[in-house]
Amino acid sequence: MTPNRERQPDFGISLLVFLDMEALPIVCTLTDAELQERRRTVLDAIRAKAIDVQEIVDGYSYRFSSSPELLGQLTQLIELESQCCQFLTFKVIVAPQQPITLDVCGPTAAKAVIAEYFGT
Repeated sequence: MTPNRERQPDFGISLLVFLDMEALPIVCTLTDAELQERRRTVLDAIRAKAIDVQEIVDGYSYRFSSSPELLGQLTQLIELESQCCQFLTFKVIVAPQQPITLDVCGPTAAKAVIAEYFGT
């Protein structure tokens, strides 16, 4: 299960809630035309900038040369994809003088979808 942090307003503390990622349906809500447009306008450009792809336990890890422009593109990608593919989890790692890392994860059955959409 993947942790989801929610703020408890009465006490001002973080509450850790576990979501059962395996229970989420592996469904993209985009139509075929919308998916083709997303690939053409967002996904293909980001995939072309990947300098390394590694398979990880629950998805894939993509590395990119660090740049403010790319970080903005990744933020846009995550915002868009989190709306239509709620079964995915995204993690961005930015460290000084290191490539930007984007981990795209999901339930076991989502690995093939991640590979198809984001590349391997």
